[in-house]
Amino acid sequence: MKEDKILLSHGSGGKLSYKLTKDLFLSNFNNPYLKKLDDGAILDIKGLKLAYSTDSYTVDPLFFNGGDIGELAVNGTVNDLAMCGAKPLYLSCGFILEEGITLSLLRRIVESMKRAAEIAKVNIVTGDTKVVNKGAADKIFINTSGIGIIKEGINISGRNARVGDIIITNGTMGDHGITVLSEREGLKFKTTIKSDTAPLSFLVADMLEVSDNVHVLRDPTRGGLSTTLNEIAISSEVEIEIDEENIPIREEVRAACEILGYDPLYLANEGKLIAFVSPEDSLKVLKKMKQNKYGNESKIIGRVIKKSSGHVYLKTKIGGKRIIDMLSGEQLPRIC
Repeated sequence: MKEDKILLSHGSGGKLSYKLTKDLFLSNFNNPYLKKLDDGAILDIKGLKLAYSTDSYTVDPLFFNGGDIGELAVNGTVNDLAMCGAKPLYLSCGFILEEGITLSLLRRIVESMKRAAEIAKVNIVTGDTKVVNKGAADKIFINTSGIGIIKEGINISGRNARVGDIIITNGTMGDHGITVLSEREGLKFKTTIKSDTAPLSFLVADMLEVSDNVHVLRDPTRGGLSTTLNEIAISSEVEIEIDEENIPIREEVRAACEILGYDPLYLANEGKLIAFVSPEDSLKVLKKMKQNKYGNESKIIGRVIKKSSGHVYLKTKIGGKRIIDMLSGEQLPRIC
């Protein structure tokens, strides 16, 4: 951070976000729980293993095809807990409201959160509301925190990727990012693109039911697939290779990216996960995922090749190989 100012890129989930977290937050708040830099903290309280996570949501527009900021706020924290291998139980909710927004808009968002919580089978048990002067915020910001319980024997972390692990994703990349961008900018496409926002806790429960060898789970939200894989590679000190032809991307998302100059591997997702699974269990985990409605498009997309200082390579369709790095700069602001 050469300049003494925060940029939009610091919230992108890319290189500057990672550097801000490591250099400022981790250096000041350092402890064994935070040091792992997972989607949530794993806490052992008198033998009870809990996951605890928090996230904030500032998406623009507030409503988009397939979801809204309220649904995102519930599903996002539910998914962060699930990526720790936990069963989500309870959420808190904090609202920052701009003076002048309508009660009808707020009611619509709160009712959406209610429906999302019912689907995910979690309860919103505490919260807070603050109102700021007109112009001091953009309509509404939401923070959700959550607690979930982890069964004995489950040990999932971004530090746990092992040489030989098979990498599986549950579906197409970039749906959410392109949906929000197209609605924000008023872009029209011949086919409808829809956000993938969804609760993934039941899919994760199915996966853990058939295997004790799921080593890493992560949802590739801000910064997309490429940034998330780089974070895991650095944390686990491994080299990762993914196959371009096996990465699921909808044709309409691919076409939109070609027109707009975006890379779908860096676009945000809100209902997708990446799993690192031991090779002996990978096929049965994949089979189980395909039986779940949130995993019927699951595919193997890569593998962990060897120990290293943390690199990710893309095996291209034409047989080449290139490094893919974390997101550099801000591809899409206010995406989640």
